[in-house]
Amino acid sequence: MNAVATPASAAISVRNASKVYVTERGRTVSLDRVSLDIARGEFITLVGPSGCGKSTMLNLIGGLLMPSSGEVLVDGRAVTGPGPDRGVIFQQYALFPWLTAQQNVEFGLRLQGLGKAERHERARHYLRLVGLQDFGHALPKELSGGMKQRCAIARAYAVNPSLLLMDEPFGALDALTRVQMQDDLLATWEQERKTVVFITHDVDEAVYLASRVVVMSPRPGRISEIIDVPLPYPRNDELRLSPEFAEIRARVWRGVHHKSHPVHTP
Repeated sequence: MNAVATPASAAISVRNASKVYVTERGRTVSLDRVSLDIARGEFITLVGPSGCGKSTMLNLIGGLLMPSSGEVLVDGRAVTGPGPDRGVIFQQYALFPWLTAQQNVEFGLRLQGLGKAERHERARHYLRLVGLQDFGHALPKELSGGMKQRCAIARAYAVNPSLLLMDEPFGALDALTRVQMQDDLLATWEQERKTVVFITHDVDEAVYLASRVVVMSPRPGRISEIIDVPLPYPRNDELRLSPEFAEIRARVWRGVHHKSHPVHTP
């Protein structure tokens, strides 16, 4: 059974948040009065057409943007900027090319002031967790795309954030690597149980990963539907082929591609 968040207990609470961009060309409403509560340990995916405000909402949670109105709370505290409690992973791997995989994972730990022995131990632990225990001394140029993204995930986990915010992290990967990365991510999530918000354009990926899928409408970005995914973890290839998966996938697909769906009001 999926966790049910209330505003008082939520790890993340987006309250009537809007984001308006004003440029010389005029005023653009990216998000329009969005409200969403996410429980601790929940895995949420965000889907919707390009330009619907998915990345804007992720950046509001991450503190990389501030809302024009409304508010965003993390663990009951208003978000006023980035913080170590939120790890952000983008489609671009953002690894330092001159550092090894282990040194990349240790980078945030060094900023936290951890001693050398503890940094090494924690970095090795998370490299093992993502299957890179034999590649700690490799430079990013020596890693495949999937391995670079595993390294980025290990680096985000190593600083022990309570939330992971992921913006299409597997979008640049080939299909087979992408499926493997989905399984690897879920295996890591089941061990650590971080709260995850994951943006994707891939409906299958959204359903396979999530406990709930949040469907967003075209600009101005609003939540049009929230779809529960009552499928058990751990998930596997057999589940992908099940009638239950197909039914939920069809519902999400209709939500994304049908332009007249109603706006969800919490």
